[in-house]
Amino acid sequence: APDAQPHTLRRLIADAAVLVVRSALPADLLDHAPRLLGIVRQGVGVDMIPIEAANARRLPVANVPGSNRHAVAEHAIGAIALLRRRTPAMDTLLRRDGWQASRALADTSAELHGATLGIVGVGEIGTRVAEIAHHGYGMRVLGHQRRLDALPAFVEGAPLDELLARSDAVVLACPLTDATRGLLDARRLALMPRHAVLVNVARGAVVDEVVLVEALRTRRIAGAALDVFSLQPLPADHPLLALDNVLLTPHAAGLTTQSMHRMSVGAAEEVRRLLAGQWPLNLVNREALDL
Repeated sequence: APDAQPHTLRRLIADAAVLVVRSALPADLLDHAPRLLGIVRQGVGVDMIPIEAANARRLPVANVPGSNRHAVAEHAIGAIALLRRRTPAMDTLLRRDGWQASRALADTSAELHGATLGIVGVGEIGTRVAEIAHHGYGMRVLGHQRRLDALPAFVEGAPLDELLARSDAVVLACPLTDATRGLLDARRLALMPRHAVLVNVARGAVVDEVVLVEALRTRRIAGAALDVFSLQPLPADHPLLALDNVLLTPHAAGLTTQSMHRMSVGAAEEVRRLLAGQWPLNLVNREALDL
């Protein structure tokens, strides 16, 4: 597709046998797809696909799980290190005000070793974050998800409120669902220690963005690294852009040369299966198709 505008996608989908997805789809797109055999997400998250409409048409939906786990996990851990060591602020001060002004920030920097990391959503990505944090940096790791008994042995399960209150850094790596939309609201953000940092590599809507901006502006929390936002692309006048204690990236945590290769090959293999009349290996909506 030359662009992702709804009218463009509606026109092109008419003759398509398989749809490969990298951006959000119009809710009515499948109404215009009489020949479609299935949908493949070139990546992991499927919240940009109208799953219920696919289920109603018994269209299989596939993704490429785990394809970006290393990329996103390394991004998250790197962001925590940058924020706790105050590296972005040091860089700015060194360039603007000189050596001594920048070096003074080291007095309030902190190591990862011995700190407590809370992970919300300990799936493929969350587990890899936990592995790097615990085995690589010697961090204590808390985890929160629906099944606390299914966590890795080195991750301590915790209710969400307790995790937020005990963590020096929090990584959001959960899928966007009705249950996680607005999960971090004003009450929960207020539970975090003032020195804590937040990393969101999940979806922007998991956090109340207005409340988060205020928490960062008033230093209610020390900082944040945000790769996802409630509105994407991030508007040029967004208040997050005016803050000096936030690292912003354009939904690129999962994008590296290696991860894009894994996503692309995985997606192509699923397309081949669909065209051969087979079920995808990584079928997302198995229950809806009564398999």
